[in-house]
Amino acid sequence: MKHRFSLGITIYLMFIFLISCSEQEQNIQFDNPDLNYEGRIEYGADAAVFSWSGTSVTMQFKGTGVSALLQDMDTANYYNVILDGEVVSKIHIDTLKHAYVLASGLPKGKHTIQLFKRTEWDKGQTLFYGFTIEKGGRLLPSPAPKKRKMAFYGNSITCGYGNEDFTGKDRPFGYFQNNYEAYGAITARHYNAQYHCIAKSGIGITVSWFPMIMSEMFDRIDATDSTSVWDFSQYTPDIVVVNLFQNDSWIVNRPNYEQFISRFGTKKPNEDFIINAYKNFIASLRTKHPQSYIICALGNMDATIEGSLWPGYIQAAVNQLNDDRMYTCFFPFKNTGGHPKVDEHHAMANQLIGFIDQNIAW
Repeated sequence: MKHRFSLGITIYLMFIFLISCSEQEQNIQFDNPDLNYEGRIEYGADAAVFSWSGTSVTMQFKGTGVSALLQDMDTANYYNVILDGEVVSKIHIDTLKHAYVLASGLPKGKHTIQLFKRTEWDKGQTLFYGFTIEKGGRLLPSPAPKKRKMAFYGNSITCGYGNEDFTGKDRPFGYFQNNYEAYGAITARHYNAQYHCIAKSGIGITVSWFPMIMSEMFDRIDATDSTSVWDFSQYTPDIVVVNLFQNDSWIVNRPNYEQFISRFGTKKPNEDFIINAYKNFIASLRTKHPQSYIICALGNMDATIEGSLWPGYIQAAVNQLNDDRMYTCFFPFKNTGGHPKVDEHHAMANQLIGFIDQNIAW
């Protein structure tokens, strides 16, 4: 009898222990293989480092709530919280390491949570340590990765600079920038494609509004560190979209600007110089993406205004490269002030989607 009694107590205690365990929060570390990341991300010993626009992490779970443990190196970064495919909130990350509630009070069952960086790398880095699932919930296995892959190289347009500043002031603060509603991210979602965004406001091919040009930045994990080199074999995009030259089109006409002087001295670059610079960058990009379709785009700001020479420069460079997996696609001048807003980004995405559907079988 004593043995039966002891066995019964043991089974009962084990049952209570299992129930107790199931009611604990579940901490999911950043390096858990069931998390899905998109974008160029650096992985440290304790956290994943987000800097590029559009970098994201996604998790599937069962439960009623989830939070994320985050720490920002600045105070200018914002993230979209995407629950079951819908943007539910925008969060502002602090320099203190703490948990941010992403969702709570959810109906029991399967959910997907995504944390998506709205802002670009000049707003600083964010450390993502992991998720915490509320009591009673649990992590679900990662779904199969998206089969299609896209990469976008660009400037402020591709970043989504000011696309949610509807005052007409085009303010530079991260609060008004939403890469999720930029044309590249919209296009990638349309195709259910993985998304990499390598972009910076103010950057150009020949000259930028700051000392670095795209050929000096495009191959970095950390854009601020010249020794931080991206391994292109980690991500092979089916389609690469390049949207550059908007900033060049302004700065080449400003001989007194410091970056003009730094890059060109006292003499404005001629057409051959501009075309060759573009051709050389695209050729170097081709070496990194040897099998990708490359779409050389421009617009929708005034670099594509009627009479602009800049689309012709791109077309000339592409013609000289003579690459049957390379195309041009120019977005017409939007004819409104400032940077494109969300609706104009959707119009660009619709044009790009139509172009891809017409020209590329993938």
